[in-house]
Amino acid sequence: MQTELSNQLGVEHAVFGFTPFPAVAAAISRAGGFGVLGAVRYTAPDDLKRDLDWIEAHVDGRPYGLDVVMPAKKVEGVSEADVEAMIPEGHRQFVRDTLAKYGVPELPEGEASGWRITGWMEQVARSQLDVAFDYPIRLLANALGSPPADVVARAHERGVLVAALAGSARHALKHKDAGIDIVVAQGYEAGGHTGEIASMVLTPEVVDAVAPLPVLAAGGIGSGRQITAALALGAQGVWLGSLWLTTAEADLHSPALTRKLLAAGSGDTVRSRALTGKPARQLRTEWTDAWDDPNGPGTLPMPLQGLLVAEAVSRIQKYEVDPLLGTPVGQIVGRMNDVRSVRAVFDDLTRGFEQAVDRVNRIAGRSGQ
Repeated sequence: MQTELSNQLGVEHAVFGFTPFPAVAAAISRAGGFGVLGAVRYTAPDDLKRDLDWIEAHVDGRPYGLDVVMPAKKVEGVSEADVEAMIPEGHRQFVRDTLAKYGVPELPEGEASGWRITGWMEQVARSQLDVAFDYPIRLLANALGSPPADVVARAHERGVLVAALAGSARHALKHKDAGIDIVVAQGYEAGGHTGEIASMVLTPEVVDAVAPLPVLAAGGIGSGRQITAALALGAQGVWLGSLWLTTAEADLHSPALTRKLLAAGSGDTVRSRALTGKPARQLRTEWTDAWDDPNGPGTLPMPLQGLLVAEAVSRIQKYEVDPLLGTPVGQIVGRMNDVRSVRAVFDDLTRGFEQAVDRVNRIAGRSGQ
């Protein structure tokens, strides 16, 4: 599964794997793909440094990258405390009432809530980059579109390619104008923040719009057949995220959540603003239903919603409160039916790719050529 882009980056397969888990990112690169570590969870630079050190020690010299969540426009003089103060008391009460309804215990005294969605903040994202640029990363991806111009320039000075996610051809053209090197066309089926255009329509639209920039197809891809289709549509590779959540190397810290993912069908996800304030595809749960209920207070805009629910999400995850327990994941969850190693997933992808290419060749009358 080699393309011009995979050859440029020195990887065997044009499979780019996004993951919040260092062990998964390293395993993807070792398997011949390109592992991309998600940085949004790292609010402390030392924690990111620790995990990048680990990847360096376990990637066997293979290339890898980093994904940040960074707005293109800089916001000056706004602290996390300033943002917290903007959250209405009525929304805080709704969170308390919902948690009480399901009997979710408080965190132990002195234990801080876990992941807080603060990576969007200028100072946090820049501190992540200050760490990352000390490492030989080959790719910097931004989940919120084009990063600020000075960040693009800083990456290019170090020979780091810059990728940006796009949910429409219009967004993709803005990335091209901003000097982005790779556009990730993320379709409606994808997990996390996603737009409203399906991958089969979006990928060729973006390919045509930004040519000759390379495009990666994302959203609903989890088999070799689908990779074949993405390359046939003009993409130079695929960007896979959800597929790795049920690999043996993933560290969800929740057997209950793993069981829910393995049991879920492709129709068991929903695009909801419950987690961050922007539409993000995730498992449908009674938590997402509560926030999407028209009789509720409604979600707040990003980043207020993420800060509002951070402690609640930590409590739900810690105590594995099944009706409320969820995670961002795409519609490909319907194919994630067992726990396999990253290597086993790659073996399945490459085998399926070879079979699909052979099938197309037979249809075209080129079998054996």
